[in-house]
Formats: sequence, C-alpha cells, structure tokens
Amino acid sequence: MPMPNFDHYQAQSGWTAGRRAQAQVEARARFEQDWHAAQVAEAQRQQQLASYRREYQQWADAQLAEVRRHNAGVAELTEGVRRRDPDAVVEYFSAALYASTAWPEGFPRQVAAAYDSAAGQLVLDWELPSCSVVPEAKSVRYMYAADQHKESPRPVTQRRALYREVLAQCMLLVLHELFAADEPGALESVTLNGFVDGHDPTTGRPGRIYLATVMAPHSVFRDLHLAQVDACSCLADALRGQLSARPDQLTPVRPSRRPQDVGNRVVTHGSDEDPDLYEMDPIAFENLVADLFRAMGMQAVTTQRSNDGGVDVDALDPAPIRGGKIVVQVKRYRNTVPPTAVRDLYGTVQDAGANKGVLVTTSRFGPGSHTFANGKPLELIPGAELVDLLHRHGLRGRLGDGSRRSAAQPAPTVPDTRLPDDYNVLGMSWTGSVALDVCALVCRGNRVLSDDHFVFFNNPQTPDGTVRALPATAPDKAAIRVSFDALPDEADRFVLVAAIDPEVDPDADLSGFTDACIRLLDPGMTELGRLEVSDGRPRETALVLGSFRRRANGDWDFVLGGKGYTGGLEELVKDYGIEVE
Repeated sequence: MPMPNFDHYQAQSGWTAGRRAQAQVEARARFEQDWHAAQVAEAQRQQQLASYRREYQQWADAQLAEVRRHNAGVAELTEGVRRRDPDAVVEYFSAALYASTAWPEGFPRQVAAAYDSAAGQLVLDWELPSCSVVPEAKSVRYMYAADQHKESPRPVTQRRALYREVLAQCMLLVLHELFAADEPGALESVTLNGFVDGHDPTTGRPGRIYLATVMAPHSVFRDLHLAQVDACSCLADALRGQLSARPDQLTPVRPSRRPQDVGNRVVTHGSDEDPDLYEMDPIAFENLVADLFRAMGMQAVTTQRSNDGGVDVDALDPAPIRGGKIVVQVKRYRNTVPPTAVRDLYGTVQDAGANKGVLVTTSRFGPGSHTFANGKPLELIPGAELVDLLHRHGLRGRLGDGSRRSAAQPAPTVPDTRLPDDYNVLGMSWTGSVALDVCALVCRGNRVLSDDHFVFFNNPQTPDGTVRALPATAPDKAAIRVSFDALPDEADRFVLVAAIDPEVDPDADLSGFTDACIRLLDPGMTELGRLEVSDGRPRETALVLGSFRRRANGDWDFVLGGKGYTGGLEELVKDYGIEVE
C-alpha cells in the first residue's frame, strides 16, 4: 500500500471560516487514519518479506549444503582413486560402468570387482547378455493366402557368429568405458572376465559361465582404433584375450585372474549385496530417491521432515519445455498404495504451484490410483520400475528376496499367451473423432470382483487371462477379447465402458461419440452380429456402453447401457466399487 500524500487531502473551500476550519480538521483526520493504516500494512509487508527471505535463505542454505556435501564426497572419492585406495577405485569405476549411456538398455549390469593397487590393475567379472539377444528367426514373411506369418530360421552357425560378435563388442565397450573414465590415472591394466548365468553343460550345476576373458594394458588399448577393428579379432589377437568358440552352447573359457584372487575386498553390484529397499531407513530411502533424480540430470534436495508439507523431495528439471518444479513423495510400502495417497499428492502439487508430482513406492498402485492420475500432471513409479531406474543410473537397490537380481536383468516372466478354446472378440467402433479409452469390468452385480478384474490402459488383462485388451483392426477403434465360459463362477456381469482420454483432449466430451456399435466376432474374426449402443451426450465424459449378463442356463444376454458421467472414468468406476479417493 503506498503511503498517503497530505496534498491529496486538501479540504474544499467553505462558505464560512468555521466551515473551512472544520474541513481542514476532517481532512487531517482522514489523512492520519489512512497514514496509520498504510503504516500497519507496510509493517505487515516487511514482516512477510522477512519471512519469505528467511524461508528462501533456509532453502538456499540447504541446497548449498547438499551441493557442498556432494562435492566433498566426489572430491574424497577422487582423492581416494588418486591414492589408489582399493575401495575408492572399485566404487569409482563401478559407478562409471553403471552410469554409461553406451551400454545397451536391457543388457545386464552386474559386476564383481577388486583392485590390485601394487600393479594398478582392476580385476572384474562383468555379466554379458545371453544368446537370446540374437533372434532365432532370420526373417518373417507374411503369407497372404493363409493369413499367417512364416518364420525362416537363422542358421546355427550364423547365430553363433553374431553372438560371438556381440560378446566381443561388449568386452571392448566395457574396456573403453573404464579407460575413458580413468582421469585420475589409476589403471595400468584391466582384467575383464565376461560371464553369463546358467547351468554348466558338463555338470548341470547353476553358476557363472565365463565366455570371454582378457587382460588389457592401458598402453596397448589406447592405440586401438575401435571404429575400424573387427571386434573378435581385436579381442583375441590384438589384446590376446579368449572368446568362447561356441558361446551359444555355453562352452567356457578359463579366466586368467578373478577378483577374489587379488586379495583385497571384492565389491559386488547388481546382486545380493544391493540394499533391501524394504528394510532401508526412511531418511536413507528419501536420500536415495533424491540421488536418483540428480543422476537423471535434475536438481533435487530432501525436505525438512518437520515442515515438508507432504513433500519428501523437491526437484527441479532444467529442461526448457517439459521441465519445471517437481514435488516428490516416497512411500516405503509392502501393500498396494491407496488412491488417497495419489489424491493427496495432487493437492500438494496444486498448493505448491509445481509443474508435476511424482509418487515413488516400493510396492504397486491399483487401478483406482491409475484412474485418478490419468490426465493429471502426476507420475506413479512402482517398486519394480524404481529398482530398474536405480540400476540404470548407477545406483543400487532391491525389493526383498524376490528382486535380488539386477533391475537391468529383471526376473524373467512368461506372459500368459494361451488363448481359451472358445472366446469372442468385441470390436468397438464409432464415427466421431473423439479419442476414447474402452474398458471392461468383470462384476458380480454392480461390484467388480477385484481391482485386477478392471481391464484398462494400465491393466490390459485379468489375472486368469479370460479378458484381455487387444490392438484394434479396422473398422474397429478398440477391441477386447473375452472368454465368457471361462469367466470366474462368481461373475455374473461383464460391463463395457468408454471414457474420454484426458491426455489426448482434456476438454472433449462425448457429444462426438455417435453411431457407436459393438461387433461380436468369433476367434476367426468372423462377424457374428452387431450390438447398438447409445450415443454420447454433451458435458458427459464417460459412458456405460452395456453389459453382458449371465442367465440361469449359463448363456449371456446383452443389456444396453447408456448411463453417462460428467466426472469421467474416475466417477464411473466408483459406482462399481473401485476406490479412487
């Protein structure tokens, strides 16, 4: 508030001297009243400004302290490498390998290493990709007459040669990354043993099978022109290494030196020694998440726990378009994170004026959480994805005993690709241009059997595989496969719904959803019939298309829907018992 100017309070001339004197008194009174009010407002402004300055200074001091702590740690580690301290050298070069962007995504990152300070030699075992990286099929040809794809197998000798080339290139890449990171000059040479996890074909016992080994002096390696070499010849001849003649058959080579032969402590990353995130101290877990954001190129600091406002980590993405302020909450849970936590995060994002909110957990999120987050500036990171991100960016972590292997090499899962003998495909089409998510709910009455029986964009099939979302083929815009006879015995309704995709067009409604129908198809994609459904209406953003209901004799009848919702999919699924708030 500006301070009042007495010149603006001059009294109007009166007809008499008494009236003029009274006007002067009144003007003075108004001026003094406004002046005191301005003084109070200015004092409040100065007080608020001082509070803001204190808050900013606390934030700046915390950031500066974090930067200094980080820099001190880097300086201490670098000095340890210069002194050739074995632990520091192993930590430094292990981090270099994990942080490498040249190592192909999806390849394993597991290392066991030790350092011989007297010889200046780093000795490490590094996991190599399995033979499955080379496809068994040489080519795939579409047979129009039979409407099927025919694979041409790749010859065994060709696949073996390609796999040997991959292994040799991996070995050279690891050596290159290590020597390139050796600014302190700690590496006179590197002994690298490449292995895969498997069963020894001679004994049948599980263990590490070494497929390549090399001892590379730095002086020799730096004279190589890697862009011009044949990888296998370079490894075997120029560097005098060994490469399995039949790696596809797991024919091993004998390493010349192993990390445990060095005599110093062997440090292992990406294996059982990764810290268990479930058992980690809560503050240490928050610091780990902050480290992850920093490793991803962002600025990040943990908040003071006494006044964090629901924020565990403050992050700033410097990217000019997609970046901005990010608030992060971490939940070290074993059970599914409730949707209320996601809703609370959204409120925090709005209160903090942030560009985005991220919820990180060691567990998982249910469909209610995904439904609420859809179309909002929220990102949900479940435990499995968190472990994968940690390992991709040179950090460590596992989820109990079930996730001890490197996240870059997740435990293999075999999807249920078996089709029931009898099933139908429901193809949905409409003439409007509106973008929709078509979802399905397996229900008993008006209640979904479980969160996993809600098939949508983040849960493409039910646990038993009886309902599964499929890629649509013309003329359909969405498709769902269902085996009615194989649905759970307690299920008596199969409900189809559609909702606006808020990420594609957040301002759209269902007025553009017209001439809609469901095509009932058999396994051969032959049309058996068409089921008409209601058109959409203005202001509605979700619609029940209809439901198939089980009759007493086991048959299923279609009942037309038509109930619309203005609150989108989030409001609709609440009616079927899915918790969203």
